Amino acid sequence: MFGIGLPELIIILIVALLVVGPAKLPEVARSVGKTLGEFRRMADDVKETIEQEMAKEDEEKKEEPSGEKEEKKAGEEAALEEREKTAGEEEQQAGEEPKKSAGPDEQKTV
Repeated sequence: MFGIGLPELIIILIVALLVVGPAKLPEVARSVGKTLGEFRRMADDVKETIEQEMAKEDEEKKEEPSGEKEEKKAGEEAALEEREKTAGEEEQQAGEEPKKSAGPDEQKTV
């Protein structure tokens, strides 16, 4: 894990036994174990959250071509409106009343 071998681990345990004492060593070991377990759970949660966000970004990138279709459709509508506007201006210059087509928000009355 940290490059600690068996001899180093034994030395750490002996020092901990001398510093903490034999009566409190099991209690300290238990609390250290709980803390390390909680730290691992939090690290796993963070890792899982990052993976979920990356998966969402991948899905959004896959859906991007459909977004391009919407942009293309909006561009076509803008071009159509421009053509109608140009046609209306030409008719006004010719002295005729411009024809107005019903847009998506307008309703034709019969």
